[in-house]
Amino acid sequence: MSNFIHFLNTGSSDCIIIESNGHFAMVDAGEDSDYPANKPHLNYPGYEEEVCNYLLKNCASSDGTVTLDFIVGTHAHSDHIGGFDTVINHPKINVKKAYLKPYNEKDIFIYERLSWDNTEVYEQMKNALIKNNVEIVEDFDELKTTLGDFKVTFYNGKYKKRLVKYGENVNSVVTLLECNGFRCLLAGDLNNKDFDEYRLAEKIGKVDILKVGHHGYPFSSSRKWLKTLSPKYSVVCNFEKKIYPHIKHRLVDEIGTKLFCTADLNGVKFDFDNGLKPTTDIQNELEI
Repeated sequence: MSNFIHFLNTGSSDCIIIESNGHFAMVDAGEDSDYPANKPHLNYPGYEEEVCNYLLKNCASSDGTVTLDFIVGTHAHSDHIGGFDTVINHPKINVKKAYLKPYNEKDIFIYERLSWDNTEVYEQMKNALIKNNVEIVEDFDELKTTLGDFKVTFYNGKYKKRLVKYGENVNSVVTLLECNGFRCLLAGDLNNKDFDEYRLAEKIGKVDILKVGHHGYPFSSSRKWLKTLSPKYSVVCNFEKKIYPHIKHRLVDEIGTKLFCTADLNGVKFDFDNGLKPTTDIQNELEI
């Protein structure tokens, strides 16, 4: 038996791999190194090579190829789906299904539309899926599925036109994973600007592991959300020094969670067959 969740070190971006008895899935793919020529301020370090190398080293079958039963693009920001086109187009990586909500820039507030590359990364990912004949599921709110021993439930998985134009984070998919009596919630970048944290907290209830929303930045991780979820362990896909003080205070002092920051620990994985035993430095010696 092997049931793990791997939280990769992709700097201040998300890439999470679910593993269960030879089956694999991935939620987000980390920041990419591509950026529009007219937006040089988006020239961030990309992690495509690290992500693909990790998959090939840790998730490959005997023939050296990787099969991902499904992938999830939580929302159209480059620090979450930017690396997916590289993963999908890789000759040794086969993606069977993709959960990806539609993106409509007209429903996003103007500053973000002008300053970020949401449309570009969304189209790059979707075009790669079409090119490789990957099944795309665009409406999956509260859909339940499985990956090996993991039960998977998606929340906020349906395109929603809102009365107020927010940033894309408000549209982030949330993924609940349950295995061997343990529960892990991957919060993506969900925030509470439209009270989605309040709405979903009541549906989800207590969890054992929380992938903290929006890298520990403001507008996510409301007090009610964290108190309702009350995780024993919290994972922040970021450096600890970048977590905002009031968010860290809520997590560590008010909730009493044990904090794991992927960028400081070089990734972390939790073993669902051995009481959620954590292992750090999982990306050591990644050369393949």
